[in-house]
Amino acid sequence: MAKEKSLIWKRALRSRHVTGLLYGSALLLLIVSTGTLGYHTIGRPDATWIDSFYMTFITIATIGFGEIVDLSSHPMGRLFTVFISVVGIATLSYLFSTAVALLIDADFNAGLKRKRMEKDISRMNGHYIVCGIGRVGSNVAKELLRTNREFVVIETNREALDNWLEHYPETMYLHDDAADDDALNRAGLVKAAGVFAVTGDDSHNLMVAMSVKLIARKVRVVVRLHDVRNAKKAKRAGADEIVSPDFTGGMRIASAMVRPHVVNFMDKMLHSDEGLRVEEVLVPAGFVSKPLGDLIPKSRDYLLMAIHENGRWLFNPEDTHPIKPGATLVMMASPGGRALIEKLVKT
Repeated sequence: MAKEKSLIWKRALRSRHVTGLLYGSALLLLIVSTGTLGYHTIGRPDATWIDSFYMTFITIATIGFGEIVDLSSHPMGRLFTVFISVVGIATLSYLFSTAVALLIDADFNAGLKRKRMEKDISRMNGHYIVCGIGRVGSNVAKELLRTNREFVVIETNREALDNWLEHYPETMYLHDDAADDDALNRAGLVKAAGVFAVTGDDSHNLMVAMSVKLIARKVRVVVRLHDVRNAKKAKRAGADEIVSPDFTGGMRIASAMVRPHVVNFMDKMLHSDEGLRVEEVLVPAGFVSKPLGDLIPKSRDYLLMAIHENGRWLFNPEDTHPIKPGATLVMMASPGGRALIEKLVKT
């Protein structure tokens, strides 16, 4: 069962309908027990326990068979049958209506949840779209979570989507084809900061990149490719960046051998509790130029490493260096530190 439905059912199981089902079931059990005992007493010594239970069952179920327990000489026994019939039928009707209400309530809540999610997605701005939540896509999404970035998942594989939602049920998602224009628009593509085309199929990732660029050319697209020979095709399709897990994995293995301390440092940074990352912040066009020291105070939440401006790099810049619109600040920072600098360059 899908994680969405599972969560809906968990909430439904805590509802008043379930309480009603429990009470109704207990009452039905009491009625069956009372009827069985009553008919066994009325029909003795001929009525067996099986006969008595069967008589109770056909009375409550309104099957309409003849009297299994002879009541012709027991007027009070027939009044007892009327009592069992009225109370039993009423209880069964209550149980049936409560069960139907529970089913409708669960389906109704699932529909409401989908509509609420689509409305929340439509309000998002500067978010990311992860197309494919398999082995690579799930790691991309986890990194976005660790660095406090909003994102929407688009996935066609229900099983892969459910596996992700089992651990991260609050994720915004669409169960759809990421190469479909309607799915990309519903994921808020026009207002998105970027798209990750990271499905397991190179050709599908190329289609995603092409679809994104046809709708919103300025949105950045990172494409995953197994075969690096498809890199030129990906560039023509509109990919801004191409990543091959096989190639990157090989470089990582080589680096672990020839520069182990650098690799160990990067691994420690990626797994630290502070969420430290090498981040970048773009200085917006309307920014009023000011010296670095006046703009960014010293803090333990970030460490400015370099500035990229006018096509060149400036490492370990002086506090007197003027920060101008269009420059990119590269730093080691926690999510909170990055957010603080983003706020400073926008004021």
